[in-house]
Amino acid sequence: MNPRLAVALVNGALIGLAAVALFPLLWMLSVSFMSPGEANSFPPPILPESPTLRNYGELFQRAGMGRYLLNSLLVAAATTLVAVAFNVMAGYAFAKLHFGGRERVFKSLLAALVIPAQVAMLPLFLLLKQFGLINTYWGVIIPGMANIFGIFLIRQYLLAIPDSLLDAARMDGAGEFRIYWALVLPLCRPILVTLAIFTFMGAWNDFMWPLIVLTDSSMYTLPVALANLLGEHVQDTELMMAGSVLTVLPVLLLFVALQKYYIAGIMLGGMKG
Repeated sequence: MNPRLAVALVNGALIGLAAVALFPLLWMLSVSFMSPGEANSFPPPILPESPTLRNYGELFQRAGMGRYLLNSLLVAAATTLVAVAFNVMAGYAFAKLHFGGRERVFKSLLAALVIPAQVAMLPLFLLLKQFGLINTYWGVIIPGMANIFGIFLIRQYLLAIPDSLLDAARMDGAGEFRIYWALVLPLCRPILVTLAIFTFMGAWNDFMWPLIVLTDSSMYTLPVALANLLGEHVQDTELMMAGSVLTVLPVLLLFVALQKYYIAGIMLGGMKG
């Protein structure tokens, strides 16, 4: 086969697959600017006849979506900051510190990855209830403080850093905390961004756990509030699409802004020195 023809076929196939993947998102964005009832016509229109911001205005003015947006930002940001701090410390310990049972503990953590998260929800709920954390933001944040996948990701990345580099710092008189703060953390910048993106997206998109823990509707996160709104406006497709855009847009912008670090972290995280 002609090499140019092969390249054209491959590129054409990739463009076609990208179009199929992006079309629902683009249609969602288009419908969010349509007038009420316009999207329910047959055949469904692709573009709005008279674009309007009415749906977004109704979300913030009548549905109180601004409060839910702030709730999601608070929960996702706090979960990300705490989880990254704990995961990096744990990953560093498993990769570079020597202590009894290190490998056995790490293998036990990896084995726990096969357990579905839903299995742990009931005991976790009862435990948080004993501490009085139900219907609090801490009840949503604490379960995400440490993530086995995050610990694994950090450990694999740090294995690529030569032990001789850390030993040289120790010989120069640097303490363990200084080595961790001044040497290890700057070297981990790409994987830190990758882990932060993973954690933020997971906390932002989480629906089940906030629904279980939060009973006060004023404390709902955006996905829970949007599902609740769906029950009240099941026929209002345009309003629902505006709410979906509001939910998807922040994480999409975050990924686009930090994709360079994300890709670098993923590539380097799988390398072992």
